[in-house]
Amino acid sequence: MQSEMSIIGLFLEASIVVQFIMVLLLTVSIVSWAFIFQRNSALKQASNELQSFEDKFWGGADLNSLYKELSARPNLSGLPLIFCTGFKEYVRLRKTSSAIPEAIMDGTYRSMRVAMSREVDELELRLPFLATVGSISPYVGLLGTVWGIMNSFIALGQVKQATLAMVAPGIAEALIATAIGLFAAIPAVVAYNRFSSKVEKLENAYVNFMEEFSAILNRQNLAMAK
Repeated sequence: MQSEMSIIGLFLEASIVVQFIMVLLLTVSIVSWAFIFQRNSALKQASNELQSFEDKFWGGADLNSLYKELSARPNLSGLPLIFCTGFKEYVRLRKTSSAIPEAIMDGTYRSMRVAMSREVDELELRLPFLATVGSISPYVGLLGTVWGIMNSFIALGQVKQATLAMVAPGIAEALIATAIGLFAAIPAVVAYNRFSSKVEKLENAYVNFMEEFSAILNRQNLAMAK
């Protein structure tokens, strides 16, 4: 009796539909955890890059030297990439004799904005999947529960005398589907909310830097135009 009421035993005794739902939810849960670890590592790296770059930038580093140092690195990303993109565009526009100060700053800011948008898209990678898992998994598990209970009541209708022992396994296997759905959904929801908050903080930091950097370049641009 104990083996029959074990989780594995209930899974093996479940209908094909309920088994499929359980396997689907377990697979989704495993994929979600893989994405959670991957996104956590990526966002931690982005935060470290942000802190390291700001320490150098506001530590009085020469812009040209900083640009040469960062641009020599492979696979540049995050705030260093935004800085290099903006500074490169600024230097290019400065070399154009017909460019006016307003056009130079507008082009510089626009190039940084595009780079920032791409970086934020990269940071938000996999987050829609976690949001979908968090919102849909409980309903998928509930579908398995409803299906299992329905089969149990159908089986009860075919016997003259119903007992708790007859209906208990069917209800138990049905409830396991809901439990697996919640097991998949809860970590996904927590991770999505946590990661979304981190992405928002990083995006705000990127925007603030772009404004401050643009002001520095604008002052430099006006001083050279005199």
